[in-house]
Amino acid sequence: MPLRVNTNIAALNARRHLNNNTKILSMKQERLSAGLRLNRASDDAAGLSVREGMRAEISGLKATINNAEQASNLLQTAEGSLNEVNGILVRMRELAAQSGNSTFTDSNREALQNEFGQLAGEIDRIASATTYNNQTLLTGYGNAVAGASTAVTASNTSGVTQVAISGAQTGTYTFQDSTGDSSITLGNGTVSQTISVGQILDGDVIATGTQFVANFDRLGVQVTLAGANVGGATGSYTDGDLDTQTIIVSVGTGGSFQVGPTDRAFNRLEVSIGDMKATGATLNLSSTAIATISTARTALTSIDQAIGQVAKQRGTLGAFQNRLGFAVAYTENEVENITASESAISDADIASEVSDFTRSQILSQAATAMLAQANVLPQNALALLR
Repeated sequence: MPLRVNTNIAALNARRHLNNNTKILSMKQERLSAGLRLNRASDDAAGLSVREGMRAEISGLKATINNAEQASNLLQTAEGSLNEVNGILVRMRELAAQSGNSTFTDSNREALQNEFGQLAGEIDRIASATTYNNQTLLTGYGNAVAGASTAVTASNTSGVTQVAISGAQTGTYTFQDSTGDSSITLGNGTVSQTISVGQILDGDVIATGTQFVANFDRLGVQVTLAGANVGGATGSYTDGDLDTQTIIVSVGTGGSFQVGPTDRAFNRLEVSIGDMKATGATLNLSSTAIATISTARTALTSIDQAIGQVAKQRGTLGAFQNRLGFAVAYTENEVENITASESAISDADIASEVSDFTRSQILSQAATAMLAQANVLPQNALALLR
């Protein structure tokens, strides 16, 4: 290698290695200080894109866990009040049974009627006073099936025992149920869905003592069809009964719980609670009285039906609470797994980083020493001038 004074190649080489080692040393020091492998986009551009998407998803999932837990609390509030309503109805039935006995006089029945009326008023008060975050829960909560729905009003001939909605958009849904094709189509003018019922038909009717849930999950509507002799059914379904009948879903307040991280129907849980006032359409006790022996005996049937409606509503709320519990468990598991994936991309491997940091320290010190030696080499040229 020629001896040069003007250009010190050895020093330039040592300085280049020193700069590289210093850069690596600085990067390793940053990773060890932050605990992250990814501190800026230049560390891993593709990894950063994936990590940020995962962080957004994790944040959304954590929020939906809180949503589901709060929804469960809301439903428990409503169910707790309905438990008290049920207790009141049991007492009202007891009073009606007493009043229906001929050992009581009309004067006695006036005292019974006074308590009966006070209890009915208390049901109305509880329904109006049951709130969660200033939202009244028992006077009609969430979207509901309107009373004008012919699938409901004509249930005495078609065997429809229940219409439930979960995520259904407001509007009118119309059935197409041609005789002989063993299928039912439901649509709202935009989306429709067809369900086969041939497997549950006995000839052209639902078998006696059985029922079938037609789950139009794309629409968020469930229709329960019953055969003869099923509790609550006043008719039985025959192929073609639902043709042109309608379900009208009316808009309500609240009842839509976001339990998933994206804007998709399956990530929302729709809950509806009917008007549970004594004077409301569900319990229908506004004209019930026990002032006479005949009205007292008639009241027994009305109260039994009201108790059944309260029990059905409580059962629905309990089912939703159980579903929310599974939604929380599933989401917590998903948060854990996605967080593990995000950690694998983002977090620094401390053992590896410490090893690299130590190596860079040694190389930087060696490069510094070699740079000092390279700067001394040109002085050898002075020996030739002596």
